Formats: sequence, structure tokens, C-alpha cells
Amino acid sequence: MGEYNTTQLDDLFVAMSDGTRRAILARLAQSDARVTELASAFPISLNSTSKHIRILERAGLVKRTVQGRDHVLSLNAAPMAAAAEWMALYRRFWDSRLAALEDFVLRNRNKNKPGSTQ
Repeated sequence: MGEYNTTQLDDLFVAMSDGTRRAILARLAQSDARVTELASAFPISLNSTSKHIRILERAGLVKRTVQGRDHVLSLNAAPMAAAAEWMALYRRFWDSRLAALEDFVLRNRNKNKPGSTQ
């Protein structure tokens, strides 16, 4: 099993647990945007949007560059790879469990039919 930075994964899952933050990430996946541009797309204040952005920055999902007076944000999806890798461990677990269940059902499906000789 791979080793994961617990704090990094915690920050990532906290950042992605909120719908507004996921919407910000989806918007940044299309193109970079100024903070004020992002804020205008949501029914919340600039201050609230800034708080969401700081959480995304802490998780490493958003990079900020300052161009004069504009703060331009861009998506950094690389940290999601660690989360996907961590989740893949559990996918393999559930895939094997579901395969075992399927084998069990297929082996035993005739046992419960009326007139079965087993």
C-alpha cells in the first residue's frame, strides 16, 4: 500500500467537500480567471468567495499569480492524483468483493428455484 501525506489528503478532501469550491474548480478547468470574475459568478460575497479560494489554495488545487492589481487563478489538478490513487486502493477492494458476490450468486442461483434437484 502506498504512503500518503495525511495532511495533504485531508486538505484536499476538505477543499473538494463543498459545492461552491467544486464549482470554482470546474470554472477554472475551462480557463484561468480573476478573483473578481469568479466572485461575480456566485451568489455570495467577494469575501466569501475569497475564503473558498484560500481553502483551495491551501490544498494546492489553485495557483494565484498577481498581474498588477489583478489576482489571476489557475487550476492545479495534480494533487487530485494522490486522492485518486488512494481511492483506487478501495476500488480494488470493492471490485474483488463484488466479483466474489457475483460468483456466489451464479453458483447458487439454481438452488432456490422450485423443482431444483440440488
